[in-house]
Amino acid sequence: MPYDKMKGISALLGLGDRKLTALRGRLLRKELSGKLWHTTHPARFLGILATGAILPEPDIPDSERWGTMRGPECYPYVRTIGGVSLFDFDQFDPDRYFEHHPISNWDYFVPYRTDWGSAIWIEIDRAQVAPCLITPTDLLAKQKSENGRRHKLMPHIEGAHVGPLPLLAFKRVLLVQKGRLQIRRLRPPDFSLTPVQRRHRVNR
Repeated sequence: MPYDKMKGISALLGLGDRKLTALRGRLLRKELSGKLWHTTHPARFLGILATGAILPEPDIPDSERWGTMRGPECYPYVRTIGGVSLFDFDQFDPDRYFEHHPISNWDYFVPYRTDWGSAIWIEIDRAQVAPCLITPTDLLAKQKSENGRRHKLMPHIEGAHVGPLPLLAFKRVLLVQKGRLQIRRLRPPDFSLTPVQRRHRVNR
């Protein structure tokens, strides 16, 4: 069954949210498609601005990080290689993807985690991060070669940036919210500021 029809049936049965499904489709078509992204909670985004980079190991308790319930042996694969997880929606088709990977939970994050109710989406400049970027295809091959299948990975759409991902690689920032069910484009961070100046601005 096609992905969009499956989601529509779930909504009619009370198993989903039709408005959420519509927002997911709009976000994919108008913004995410064909591009490289990192998503995070709005509060964590402020920490990223203050630090000056997206860190592979941010100062966040494991209890608040995704995929940690079963312990380090089952941590997300990107975390085990010291990377920052990225969504690569280049040539992404939800129906085709669902046919090949029905248990992949990419839609848990798009447009936002339902337990968050909102999310920040950061578009990443491919050219800027190319030296440290592992594409989804290469990442999946690396996981298989290292026998790392116990570690979570969204095949063919999850890539990785190895090491801290600097603000200079940010192209755009979007805020997606539940209450308004709309997509807001935020002003990009002022890269001329030092992390200390940025932290001061955030905390004002």
